[in-house]
Amino acid sequence: MRGVKRVALVLIVLLVALGVVAFVLESRQKIALSFLGWSSIEMPVAVIVVLSLIGGLAFGPLLAWAFKRR
Repeated sequence: MRGVKRVALVLIVLLVALGVVAFVLESRQKIALSFLGWSSIEMPVAVIVVLSLIGGLAFGPLLAWAFKRR
């Protein structure tokens, strides 16, 4: 049973990785973000989305940890 779970996990991770690679290859159009007068340099859409994802994945646990400490 443990081996089946491991194989399923590997397959899920591979499917997610394949989806990310497909998204990156398809989202190469360059855009610049602007927010409150601040503008970023032009970057591909995939870079902005991946950086936002990484930021959220880092900020979420830090926020949860800070509230748990209180």
